Formats: sequence, C-alpha cells, structure tokens
Amino acid sequence: MANGSTLKRAMKYKMLYIMLIPGIVYLLINNYVPMLGMIIAFKDINFAKGILGSDWVGFKNFEYLFKTADAYIITRNTILYNVVFIVVNLVVAVALAILLNEMKNRFMSRFYQSIVLLPHLISSVIIGYLVFSLLSAETGLMNKTILPWLGIDPIMWYNEPGFWPYILTFVKIWSTAGYLCIIYFAAVVGIDQEYYEAATLDGANKFQQILKITIPLITPVIVIMTLMQIGRIFYSDFGLFYQVTLDSGVLLPTTNVIDTYVYRSLLRNGDIGMSSAAGLYQSIVGFIIILISNYAVKKINPDNSLF
Repeated sequence: MANGSTLKRAMKYKMLYIMLIPGIVYLLINNYVPMLGMIIAFKDINFAKGILGSDWVGFKNFEYLFKTADAYIITRNTILYNVVFIVVNLVVAVALAILLNEMKNRFMSRFYQSIVLLPHLISSVIIGYLVFSLLSAETGLMNKTILPWLGIDPIMWYNEPGFWPYILTFVKIWSTAGYLCIIYFAAVVGIDQEYYEAATLDGANKFQQILKITIPLITPVIVIMTLMQIGRIFYSDFGLFYQVTLDSGVLLPTTNVIDTYVYRSLLRNGDIGMSSAAGLYQSIVGFIIILISNYAVKKINPDNSLF
C-alpha cells in the first residue's frame, strides 16, 4: 500500500523530476566524478605509466606542506585572512542589505543592487589592474594625486608588505560583499511587515527594529552563509593573492597563502601529486571544520544548523 502511494506521488510530480535530471547530471559530472582524481594525491605521477599505473607513495606528497619553512606562514596567513574576510564581509553585507531595504524608490533600489553586485562579476585580472592603477609607483592615483594633496611622500606600495593586509581586506570586501548583500537583502525583504508595524506602535525606533526584528529573523541565512564560508577557511582567493599583488616576492611574508604557495611549487617542480595532496588536505580540513561548526550551532539553536 505504501509503495503504491509512493509511486502515485512520484507520478504526480514526474515532470519536476524530469526537470531535475540535467541538474543532477551536471552535479555528478562537475562535482563528484572529479573526486576519483584523489588517488593522484597518493601517487608519484609518471605520465608514461599513466595515473593508474604510477607508483603509490602513500602520504609522501603531503610532507612538503608541513616540512617546509613556510608552512607556518602560509597556514597563518590563510586562516587569519579568511577569518577577517568572513567577519568584515558579514557586517558590511548585512548593513548594505538593511540600507537597501530602507530605500523606498524601486528604481534606485535596483540601481544600487546592480552597483554593489558589479564588483563580484569583475575578473580578478581586471581587479588586479584596477588596484595597480591606484597604487602604481609611477602613475598610480595614490602617489600622483592623493598623497601629494595630503602632504605625504610617495609610497612604493608593492615593496611594503605592511600595507597589504589592509589593502587585500578592502579589495576582498569591495569585490564580494555585494554578492552576500543580495542574499541577505532577499532574506530581509521576506520579513513580514506586520512585525515592524507592531514595533512602531510600541514606540521602537528604527535601530531597535533592526536589532530586535531584522537581525534575529535573518539569522538562519547568516548562519548558513557563514558556515559555507568557514568550510573554505583553508582555501584562498587565488586571484586576490596572486593577481592583485602582482606576485611580488617582497610581499610574500604577508600575502603568501596555501593556494599561491602550491601554485608556485607546481610551476617550479611540476609535481601534480603534491598539488593534489594540498587540495585534498584543504578539502578534508574544511569538511571537518564545517562538521564542528555545525555541531556547535546545533547545540545553541538546532533550527539554524545546516543538518
């Protein structure tokens, strides 16, 4: 009887299941089939023998990430940058979403939504050139216009590592906060206006409404988006740390992260096994961090957890 009702329900929604097939096929081909390549991380790849015929080396490919003198620096930079990006992005994106929601002119609201989203659609190569046009020692806007106007001597930006944690944070927020803003804006728009009307009748001002109504009601979305970012805390925006910095060797103490280090190692040694090991290491650590974070969220508020 149960099988009959299940089949009847499946037939009722068969067109929806058929529409789902292309997405499932794409997901399998793009996300799951490449996972078979994980075996590369445990092999000494010999192109003459092929992937399957190459010799197994166990965890030897993972050693270079931990034994190198730069292991501490690249790990520290990767984690600290991502922690700052997550926190600042969250604050800026939520603030922008709330400001957009307060804009009553529909045309202007859509215009500003497009403006804040535009940097997210720009290639990292173009962003690198935009930053270079701002910071170039010879022709940059900072050295040629802004600093002289402030009475400050020109700065060799690409030779000064101390400035780059702030520069990279600003560029990252400028390029990604708009995407998160649109997601949070959609959550804010979905809040029932009766909550705000009741709060207004009770004498709550706008700031109190934001703290007591808006933030709590979009908290599930904030938690989900934050957990997804935490899962990639061992990954870095390669374009940001490689293209924007112009791969300047002087800046490596503050800009070298796991992704750029692996890329340079691949260029120097051509060892695909080491690169695959680094990617697998990042994925496993990210997965573990997501499980731990989700467990903590579930303990605090089960309704806000991912699973």
